[in-house]
Amino acid sequence: MVSVVLIGSGNVAQHLIAAFLQSDDVELVQVFSRKKEEVAHLLPNEKITADFSTLKQVDVYVIAVSDNAIAEVSSKIPFENSLVVHTSGSMPLAILDSKNRRGVFYPLQTFTKNKAINFKEIPICLESEHETDFILLEKLSKSISTVAYPISSEQRKALHVAAVFVCNFVNHLYELGSSICVENQLPFSILQPLIQETANKIHTLSPAEAQTGPAKRNDTQTINAHLAFLSDDNQKEIYKLLTKSIIDHGKKL
Repeated sequence: MVSVVLIGSGNVAQHLIAAFLQSDDVELVQVFSRKKEEVAHLLPNEKITADFSTLKQVDVYVIAVSDNAIAEVSSKIPFENSLVVHTSGSMPLAILDSKNRRGVFYPLQTFTKNKAINFKEIPICLESEHETDFILLEKLSKSISTVAYPISSEQRKALHVAAVFVCNFVNHLYELGSSICVENQLPFSILQPLIQETANKIHTLSPAEAQTGPAKRNDTQTINAHLAFLSDDNQKEIYKLLTKSIIDHGKKL
């Protein structure tokens, strides 16, 4: 069994707390949260602390805080030569204080509070300075997920950028599409089967093979009609940029 102290109370922290508590192979010894009420619904009060000096010694300290706070938080852990990991997709391993052994435990998923998620399907990206620590992190990851990847800080940076494109940007496009529907008295739900089928296709096709639409066909008449329809300048610019990107990418293939 791997003993863990988790530091943080945000989206990622709360989902990790739930996953660790459900695992028979993890002992969640303690959670650090400056606002105890943020995690009080997840575990007993005696397991929550807001004082770094009361942290207990465990196998792994998991820091799940904002990127800007990682360095400061890691410097306040009152131990040396312990294994300390962060959960950031964009921060390097070296951001952690060097007084402890450093690593990364990055679950690649979008998290929302109070939205249940199946951790078993989430890829966890691992990095460490020492092979023995990697083995321990791999054991911890397999206790809550079936998918783990050894990934360097540079690879993780690239992966995080890719994730922004396929998750955050795509979701914003959903928001724009929803706005267009609402403005024209249409339910956004009418698009959901299309969204689902688009997502399903990339399980069997590459994104390039799955691409369809007027830009893929270079259907200028439809493209111009769409641009004429759009009255929002921001939507027009995004439409033009993505259309050009699809056309230009098709020329490279």
